[in-house]
Order: sequence, then structure tokens, then C-alpha cells
Amino acid sequence: MPATFAEKVLAEKSKNDTVVPGQIVTVKPDHLLMHDNAAPITAKITKELDEYGVVNPELPIIVLDHVIPAASEKTAINHQKIREFVNKFQIKNFFDIGCGICHQVVVEKGLGLPGKIILGSDSHTCSYGAVGCFSTGIDRTEAAALLLTGETWLKVPQSIKMALKGKLNPPVSAKDLILHIIGDMRADGATYCSVEYHGAVDSLDVQERFTLANMGVEMGAKLSVFPVDDITKNYFNTIGVAQDSFEVFWADQDAKYMLEKEYDMSEVEPVVAFPHTVDNVKNIYEAKGIPVNQCLVGTCTNGRLSDLEAAAKLLKGKKVHPNTRLLVLPASKSIYEEAIEKGTIKTLVEAGAVILPPGCGPCLGAHQGALAPGEKCISTANRNFKGRMGCKDAEIYLASPATVAASALTGTISDPREVA
Repeated sequence: MPATFAEKVLAEKSKNDTVVPGQIVTVKPDHLLMHDNAAPITAKITKELDEYGVVNPELPIIVLDHVIPAASEKTAINHQKIREFVNKFQIKNFFDIGCGICHQVVVEKGLGLPGKIILGSDSHTCSYGAVGCFSTGIDRTEAAALLLTGETWLKVPQSIKMALKGKLNPPVSAKDLILHIIGDMRADGATYCSVEYHGAVDSLDVQERFTLANMGVEMGAKLSVFPVDDITKNYFNTIGVAQDSFEVFWADQDAKYMLEKEYDMSEVEPVVAFPHTVDNVKNIYEAKGIPVNQCLVGTCTNGRLSDLEAAAKLLKGKKVHPNTRLLVLPASKSIYEEAIEKGTIKTLVEAGAVILPPGCGPCLGAHQGALAPGEKCISTANRNFKGRMGCKDAEIYLASPATVAASALTGTISDPREVA
């Protein structure tokens, strides 16, 4: 029976010959991702943990990234509790402050692998689909139960096939492509679906695929996944992951889909998501000239080396406009180090950028880079909801690293193709 990616993985992991959309299956995930929220998750089951312990110390992945370094005593206590939990139960995969944003760290450390199931107490866990991993978000109560039992149920999702053709025309980037797709699909267009990318995916590197997979949840997707090809395998070679350490799954050619879409990447132009929803996407021409107080390049969506380099290319030898401020946030320590080695950070600093530690703070308005009432920010993050950056009376616009860098130079939202 022809099957989609999600159907194949869930059939294998639930020990069924076949599964169908809507079917409930029981699986044992390979990993459970948590971040700063590990403290409230474990607090739900304090008595049970004392009695039974963690089912498997290799199951959890804990990355401190949301408010780092600690911004208050309350946050510091939260981090302290997590470190105590890690030590008490000998959690193997713990990454303290400074390592990076959880989603980037999971892939960099070779934990997010093809064919694995990773469930995470963060909605952007779908990011690891960039490398053929079945990854999706769950809530905190489910995460707590997983720590004790090691298994949970999942509903087999419907699948959507997205066929890509052509190539992006720089400085148009993967961020413009995914915003274009979300604008077309709308915020609920893929609700509880597995979105598969087919076609000309070989024109996208792993960093670009990560951007697309990361934002799958912004159209409601449960999964957002790419096939494992030579590009994926070469990436794993660079981080020391052996080819025999994972199993590759992909959809059959004649698999059945709930919906099929086609997007010509060569026709995509720079776009901007206007406040206060990610699917409120407009062409750059409709956004040009809007003044911005703050510009943010980074986060788990666009904090990779190619993103920082795209911004540095536009900013080299120039200065950030005096009426705005530019924040740059590498997605991980390793990206930060490579950007330093290549001179990318030097270029950004000389242009007037403020470099932040690898983390999530400004993206969710928890730490560093909060906005004031009436301010406007253009950001490479994945959400622009009302109050997202710490102020309900501020506005957030989402765009590519090149568009954000161009806007930082002019002080208004600008087309990167026109800023040289």
C-alpha cells in the first residue's frame, strides 16, 4: 500500500504493517526536547520522579536557551532546578547556557536524525524535518508523562505534497519562500498535517531547508519535512554523523495526499509579514518606507551562518541608520565561532550591530531587545503576534535577513535588491 513519509514512520515505530490518517498509534520517541520549561514540566511529577525516576536518561534533551543568561532571580532559580534535575537523574543530553537555541543544537549535535521521532515541548520542534526527522511539538503534560513512561500516542496526520520548481534569485531567500507559502496556505491551511517538500529541493541547502521546516507550524502543520539526499548526507558528514546511524524514510511515488501544491521559486520576490499574524504577507513594495526602530537578525529561523553572511554582505562598509538599532543573534555557539573566524561578526559590529548571545530572548520578548509602545521591529523570527516581543502596543514585521539588513541601513523597510 503506497504511503506518505508520516505514514511510513508511524507504521514502523508503532509496529503496524500500515497505518491510515486519523488512526491513533502508540510510539516510543527517540528523544524528548525541553528547554527552560523543563522546570515546570518536572514540577508536575515531582512525587512520581522521586518514586520511579526517569524512564531513560538518554530520552530527554534539555537546552537552556529562552532567557539566558538569567535575567532575574526567578529565572536563575528556574535554571538551578533544571541543573539539579539533570544531575539527580544523570541526564545525558544537557546543554547549558551559551550552547545555542534548542532547535539548532539538536541538529548540530547529531540528535535530530532521519527516521527518528523527536517530540518537543516547543512548537518549533518541527524544524528537524529539514533533515528527514519526524519531529513535532507536544504540550507540557504530555512531556511530563513521557519522562515517566517513555511512550505516548500520536494521531496519524493527513499529508500535503508541496512541489518546488525553479531556483530562488538572491537576495530572495528561503525566508521569502516560506512566508510566500504561508501567505498562500494561511495560518490554518495545514492544520495537523504532514507537509512534504518535493521537486527541486536540491537547490536548497540544509540551512535553507531548516528555515522552511521551522515555520511549518505557522501554517498549522504537525510536521514539515524534506527528503534525505546527498545534501543531507554531506551535512551529516561535516558534523561527524555516520551514515549507518540512521534509517531513511520517504514517501512512495504514488502516495495519496490530502492536498498538492506547486511553487515556482524563481517567481518569489522579497515579502514581509505584517502585524499581527504570520500569514498577513505582502510584497515588499507594499512595505517599503515604513519606519523601523529595531531590526533583528537571528533566532532559530534565521540565525545560521548563511543568514548572518547575507546581512553582513549588505552592511559591509556601511553604518546602521541612526534612528534604528540592529540586533544580531547567532543560533548557536558554533555558528557564532565560525562567524567570528570568517570576519562576519567584525563586519556586523563595525556597521553598528549589537551581538547577542545565542538564545531566544528577544524573539519571545522575554530577555534583551524588548520593544516599547509604538515601536516597530522588522525581524527574521518566526512569529509577529501581538505582544510577542514584550509589548502589546508594538508592531513586528517578519522578513528575510537581507531585507532586515537593508532596512537597518535606511531606517525604513527596504527592498534588499535596491540597497547595494
